[in-house]
Amino acid sequence: METKVEKNIIDTAKKVLADESEAIKSLISTIGSEFEEVVNLILNSRGKVVLSGIGKSAIIAQKISATLNSTGQKAVFMHATDAVHGDLGIIDDEDVIVILSKSGNTPELKVLIPLIRRLPNKLVGMVSDLDSFLARNSDYVLNAHVNREACPMNLAPTTSTTVSLALGDALAVCLLEARGFTKRDFAKYHPGGSLGKKLYLKVSDIYPNNEVPIVKEEAGMEEVILEMTSKRLGTTAVINEEGHLTGIITDGDLRRKLREKVDVFSLKALDLMSRNPKVIRKDDFAVNALNLMQELSITQLVVAENQKVLGFVHLHDLLREGLV
Repeated sequence: METKVEKNIIDTAKKVLADESEAIKSLISTIGSEFEEVVNLILNSRGKVVLSGIGKSAIIAQKISATLNSTGQKAVFMHATDAVHGDLGIIDDEDVIVILSKSGNTPELKVLIPLIRRLPNKLVGMVSDLDSFLARNSDYVLNAHVNREACPMNLAPTTSTTVSLALGDALAVCLLEARGFTKRDFAKYHPGGSLGKKLYLKVSDIYPNNEVPIVKEEAGMEEVILEMTSKRLGTTAVINEEGHLTGIITDGDLRRKLREKVDVFSLKALDLMSRNPKVIRKDDFAVNALNLMQELSITQLVVAENQKVLGFVHLHDLLREGLV
């Protein structure tokens, strides 16, 4: 039975999510020509984007900076306090400066903004209070207005930071699309982790690490078993006299024959193999090999080109690479 305390927790959580989602929805109607001008300003700039802020806004500015960098737009974070103690030197003449603030009236910004206005750079304010010091002194204003925070005391930055983060994502995606940023570009900036590997790791990066079990069609079962076990893949490719791939034998094929009480040692590879095995090319992405294995419910694929066996890629290889 749900207690009153539990109900209050659930209701509060739902209210926070509802309040923040409504704030983002209300932001949609504010997107207009000025947002488009900011996107074009950044696209046409030969410099980077310098993002700054104070407190929680600074943390959001850091995240937006990271998102821009990962999607093809050079960006750096400059803390508003550190800026007046030497970090202004990070700004080049062609840079676009974006300052995030809910109030737009913090003392630190009132010190920093006049210094920035002496520079040739364009200043973009991402701010909730459109009549603030930041808004009045910006060349462009991105409307990040919120009526109140999700915090019941209307104090802790919650809804305001969520709205700024969403607006930063909108900016990054618009820039990404305008530049024709592709998956290959994304992979270049995300080489680490499973996400990056799905976008750049190829079969050719994996299969050379495995041995290559191969037998001819006329090979006896003792040779087949020795090849499968010595190469430790639990499978072997079968080739004809011309060296062309004609089949594959797995340990599962052997077990099935044994359950059928067949004298497997009277068989040749040709008798046991599965014909026309599924293959993967060496230049295919490793994630394609994974998808094919999952689709066919198998654990290995022959790597082949022009009917020539190059090697094997096993599900365990993809597990080790973190693709699963």
